[in-house]
Amino acid sequence: MAIKLSNRTILIKPSPTLTLSAKAKEMSAAGIDVVNFGVGEPDFNTPEYIKKAAHQAIDDNFTRYTANPGIPELKNAICAKLLRENKLSYQPNQILVSPGAKASIVNILVAVCDFNDQVLMPMPYWVSYPYQAMLADAQPVYIPTLEEDSYKLTPAALSKAIGENPAAKVLILNSPSNPTGAVYTRPELEKLAEVCLKHNLLVVSDEIYERLVYDGTEHVSTASLSPEMQEHTVVINGVSKAYAMTGWRLGYAAGPAHIIAAAGRVQAHATSCVNSITQKACVTALNEEDDSIEMMRKQFEQRRNFLYEELSKLPHISCFKPQGAFYIMPNISWYLKNNKAGIQCSDEFCTQLLEKHHVALVSGGSFGIESNVRFSYANSMDNLRKGVSRFAAFLEELRA
Repeated sequence: MAIKLSNRTILIKPSPTLTLSAKAKEMSAAGIDVVNFGVGEPDFNTPEYIKKAAHQAIDDNFTRYTANPGIPELKNAICAKLLRENKLSYQPNQILVSPGAKASIVNILVAVCDFNDQVLMPMPYWVSYPYQAMLADAQPVYIPTLEEDSYKLTPAALSKAIGENPAAKVLILNSPSNPTGAVYTRPELEKLAEVCLKHNLLVVSDEIYERLVYDGTEHVSTASLSPEMQEHTVVINGVSKAYAMTGWRLGYAAGPAHIIAAAGRVQAHATSCVNSITQKACVTALNEEDDSIEMMRKQFEQRRNFLYEELSKLPHISCFKPQGAFYIMPNISWYLKNNKAGIQCSDEFCTQLLEKHHVALVSGGSFGIESNVRFSYANSMDNLRKGVSRFAAFLEELRA
């Protein structure tokens, strides 16, 4: 008789973005010209000055285990970065370096959540947040947002959710947002912070896209709002997105020392330290930045402008203009209600789009919002032009 899986893992589904990416790669390997807008990964190479530091670490034989929470020079570099860019003062014992920002979030949730504690998250949400809460034996609670509110959580909606969920302990807030590209302003965050402090909520502030903002938009870290709010916030960040270092696997958490220490104990028995070479490279990434980071940001902004303009021209499509990250979510609800292909949900829409027109998008249902689909514009302009043309042709077929 087969061994029964845990209830926890039965609830956890495969990552839709990774599943879609695998399908698109499989089709490409079979010789099909697929335009993949699914994966949230910069198409740029890691900057040369960072790669050079990694080579140097190998040449120096810096290839052994490090201290579990991170090497001292990296934790110091993170503290300096947070002070320089976010006006946040942290000590090294308030920093935990982890193998990716995903691991950072899981470590924190396991450290603070007990069985059936509730983790609040605005909807649409990043696909992993619900399952990360489940891994910590907590319950995800979804708070709907509206397109007319730029898909941002409002204080009234947060207060209502807290009132209806007395075991609420954590709010996950993502700005700039994956999947919507929304960026919270300082006044918006201040109002949310008032509610969080009133109800003693911990905010897990996912700021992994902080460098990717457009139109002069300011990124504001939730922890920077006040000393009291800093004590109620764990900042999550890393090098994957802005530095084009997804495969290097390094994220970090900054927060109250007792929470970071507990999360470090979790990590010590789960993954232990990040690989030594990546840590050395990230010291250089944070301390010796060159103009390649800004170059990538500017190109993402140009791509966002193009894709937003093209999608906005399409019949029966509405589209929120993202202010950050590298995603855009057109609303396809009209086509879900008016098509001759039998499509009833965003997942079916994306499946047929991939099979018939070889364009890979992530369904809105993966983020809790059936009315939309997500494009990643971490892609070349040639692919953006080709992909949006195929997308438009598919919509025309559905209207016919």
